[in-house]
Amino acid sequence: MEIDKSPGHELKIRGQAEMAQNKVSDEKLDLAKRETCRDCDEQYYDERSQVSDEKLDLAKRENLLAPSLVNMLSSLAFLASILASASAHATFQEMWVNGVDQGNWCVRLPQSNSPVTSVTSPDIACNVNPHPASGVCSVEPGDSVAVEMHQQPNDRSCANEAIGGDHWGPVQVYMAKVDDATTADGASANWFKVSEMGLPSNNPEYWATEVLNDNCGHFTFTVPSIAPGQYLLRAEVIGNVGGAQFYMSCFQLDVGGSGTANPPTVKIPGVYGANDPGILIDIYTSPKAYEIPGPTPFGTVSPTVATTAYPTIATWNTALQPSTVPTTAPPGAASAPANTAAPTSAAPTTSASGGSTPSASSSSAAASSTTAAGTVQKFGQCGGTGYSGATACVAGTTCTSLNPYYSQCL
Repeated sequence: MEIDKSPGHELKIRGQAEMAQNKVSDEKLDLAKRETCRDCDEQYYDERSQVSDEKLDLAKRENLLAPSLVNMLSSLAFLASILASASAHATFQEMWVNGVDQGNWCVRLPQSNSPVTSVTSPDIACNVNPHPASGVCSVEPGDSVAVEMHQQPNDRSCANEAIGGDHWGPVQVYMAKVDDATTADGASANWFKVSEMGLPSNNPEYWATEVLNDNCGHFTFTVPSIAPGQYLLRAEVIGNVGGAQFYMSCFQLDVGGSGTANPPTVKIPGVYGANDPGILIDIYTSPKAYEIPGPTPFGTVSPTVATTAYPTIATWNTALQPSTVPTTAPPGAASAPANTAAPTSAAPTTSASGGSTPSASSSSAAASSTTAAGTVQKFGQCGGTGYSGATACVAGTTCTSLNPYYSQCL
């Protein structure tokens, strides 16, 4: 059943509920007044009997009304949660190196801003069938790198939250050494964490995603002293709204310098469990502590949870934030080989227990954002400024424009 999401429908439901409650209250008051009648014996007993009958009828009507009111309020709460969740999805889209805007030159841009929700899906590595990156960005150990998140493609405005709708949770950055960053499969790579932030303060409660919003979607970290070579960099937000939602993008890097470290690694998928404390959590209970999922960061220390207010003043100079994305290669960057397509992970298959497992061949199924050539799955992106992917939606859905930058199959 399709839910009417319009503000007018919500007001109509509330109005009906209030009218029903007011009518019951008025009849209760009238009955109370009539019960006090003592003007004459015969009239009193006749009305007393009538009042008793009407009280019984009123009680029955109240019992019938109560579930209806509960259902109305539940519908409103459910509708509000859907609207908040749908309006708050986001993607990591750009990168900065030592204050120089790299744009989206080396990022494998996701097909849509919808989250990955399965910790066992290969999509949790680098998102669902991302667009191929234009090239590889150059960094050195010790460089300051910032990844940049926004809700809509090409929207770099600091006036809009990077990720909204109370998607509270941690921000994390992983890296994986690979032979060729332009062709490496994230689900097959060996990852180590280089930075993380969870719950910087519990008094008042203040999450890493709120720090992200206060800094125009930027999360900044330092490249550790690692061995030179090509790497994938994975930026991730875990938004805890009615269950964990994973928002990630992979960037293609060439690390220079003379570092020698090769940190211990984990697999993604594999590093997270659905019941891990930092994933299976009710953030609305205002936790005093939070266990960030995944391994300990290499070469850095995660900030402890403060019991005093965390500064909300932006550390990123928002006055320098550009309004557009560069269309040329950043300094020192290399272009991807011609006809290079972003690697796609094996499509997940459903096991008897209801979990997802990778299929035997990554080429045996199309990416999960499409079911056939030119056919976009429900909730997938189908249009918008700068979009060049498929525009035909699966049966039962229509390509709906949400704004000039983003259209979605709904």
